Amino acid sequence: MSAQTFPPLPSTPPARARILVVDDDEDLVDNLVAVLRSREHLEGTRNTRFSLDIVTARNAADALLLAAGGFDLALVDVKLPDGSGIDLIRPLKEKTPHGEVVLVTGTATVKAALGALSSGAFAFVLKSFRPEELLAVVDQVLTKVELQRSRALLERRYRDLVELTDVLVVGLDPSGRVALWNRKAAHATGVSQVDAVGRVFAQEWIGERDRRRLEEAIERIRERAKEPGLGTEGGAREIETTLEVPGAPARRIRWHLSQADEDSNAERRLAPADGNARIVYAIGVDVTERQALEKRAADAEALSAMGRLAMNLAHEIRNPLNAAVLQLHLLGRQVEKLDSPTDTKEGFRSRIRIVGDEIGRLNRLLTEFLELARPRSILREPVHVSRLVEDVLDLEAETARARNVTIVRDVAAEGVVAIGDREKLKQVVLNVVVNALEAMKDGGRLTARVTGDGDRVTFVLEDDGPGILDEHRATVFDPFFTTKEAGTGLGLSIVRKIVDQHAGTITLESLPVRGTRVVVTIPDGRAPTARGSSGLLPEG
Repeated sequence: MSAQTFPPLPSTPPARARILVVDDDEDLVDNLVAVLRSREHLEGTRNTRFSLDIVTARNAADALLLAAGGFDLALVDVKLPDGSGIDLIRPLKEKTPHGEVVLVTGTATVKAALGALSSGAFAFVLKSFRPEELLAVVDQVLTKVELQRSRALLERRYRDLVELTDVLVVGLDPSGRVALWNRKAAHATGVSQVDAVGRVFAQEWIGERDRRRLEEAIERIRERAKEPGLGTEGGAREIETTLEVPGAPARRIRWHLSQADEDSNAERRLAPADGNARIVYAIGVDVTERQALEKRAADAEALSAMGRLAMNLAHEIRNPLNAAVLQLHLLGRQVEKLDSPTDTKEGFRSRIRIVGDEIGRLNRLLTEFLELARPRSILREPVHVSRLVEDVLDLEAETARARNVTIVRDVAAEGVVAIGDREKLKQVVLNVVVNALEAMKDGGRLTARVTGDGDRVTFVLEDDGPGILDEHRATVFDPFFTTKEAGTGLGLSIVRKIVDQHAGTITLESLPVRGTRVVVTIPDGRAPTARGSSGLLPEG
C-alpha cells in the first residue's frame, strides 16, 4: 500500500519581510538599502517572492522603538552612538523573539565573533562586503523566517485540531501522568489544563473497576510500539472505561490508545534513544448517551415483542384464571356445608386462601405485564402535582404508621402544575412511595418534596431504607428485576415508561449514610403553548 500524501500547505501571508537597518553612517545605510532593493530584481534569488519593508534607525534607542513593531532581520552596526551593537542583540530579540540579528562590523576577530554568536546573532558581515555576500546572508535569514512561519502555522493548526475537536485528547507520560490535556477533557472533568498536567490520569479520573485494565492496555501499547516493523497502526488499541468526576454522574468513554512510531523524528528529538519516554495518546469519545439510547431501543424492541405476546396470551390466561376463581369460590361454599369438624374445615379454608392469593398474584402480574407492554397514549391535561402527592401520602398514611414510619411533607403550594395524565402520574408516585415503605422494615423517616423550578416540576422522595446496592443500580428499571421475595419486577419498569411518556426523567441514588433518593422531573404546566390569557392553566 502506498503512503498517503497530502497537498502542500499554501504560503503563509503576508509575503513581506521587514528589515531593520541600524547604523549612524548615512552613506553606509544608503548602500545597504540599495543592495537590499536590488535583491528584489535579481533572477534566481531564493526568496524573491518576499517584498522587503525596510526601516532605518540611527541609534540603539530608535532601534528598540522600531523593533516593537516586529522585524524579520535586523542589520546592526557593532559601534553605535549610544552603545554597542552586540549589547543591543538581546533587547531586540526580546522585542521580536523570532527575528534574526546580523551584525555589521569593520573588524573581525574570533573574540568578537564568539561574543556575537553567544549573544544570539545569526551572523556578522564585514563592512567591506560584496553585495553578493550580504544578499546570501539575507537569503539565509529569510529562508529561516519562512520555515519558522510554516512551522508556526502547522503548530497552530495542530493545536487548534486538538483544542477544538469534540473528543477528549489526553497525553500520558511513562509514569501515567498527564502531559497533554485538551479543552474537551477540561470541560468533561471540570479540571483546567494547568491543574491536570502532572496528575496520574488513571488514579484521578478512571473508575476503580476499569483502572487496572486501562493501565495494562497502555503498557501493552508501549511494549508493542517497540516491536520493529509494527508501527503506530499495529500498536493501537481501543478500550472502554468509566470517567469519574466528583459531584457528577459517571460517563462511559471509549478510548483509542496509540503511540507515535519509532521513526518519528519529532519524537526522537523529544525522547531518549530507547523511546520509553514517548507519550501515549488517549483519544476518548463519550458514548454515555449513545449507550443509553441503544439500551432504550433494545428495551423498546423487547417491550414490543412482549406486547405482541401479551395480547395473544392475555385472553387465554384470563379465562382459566376467572374459571379457577369461580370454582374456588364454589369450593369454599361446599366446604362450609360439610358436616366435618371445625379443624378440618379450617384446614380447607387455609388452603383455599393460599390458592386464591396465588391466583390473585398471578392476575396482578398479568395486569402489570399488559400495562408495561401495551402501547397506550396518555392524557394531556393540567395536573396539580402537590395535591396529587398529598393524596397518595394520605392514602398510605395508615400503612406508614403500621410500619413505624414518619412521613415528612415538604410540598410546595398548589400552584405547582404539570401537563400530563393524572392517573398515570399518581401511579408513579404510588409505586415510589410503596417501594420506600416496604424498604423500611424497621421504621424510619419518609421525606416527600415537590418543587417547581423554571419549566420543570420535581418530585423527590427520600427514605431511611437499606439503599441500593452498586451492582443493582444499572438494572433496577429492567423488566422482571426485583429484590423482593414476592415482587413481580415490573413496578419500576412501568414507572420509567410513564415518566418517559411525559418527557421526564427519573433517577435513583443511594444516600451517603443509608436510604434511597428518588428524583422525578416532568414538564411544568406553564409552558407557553399551554398558557391562557393570564399565563396560568385552568383548574383540572
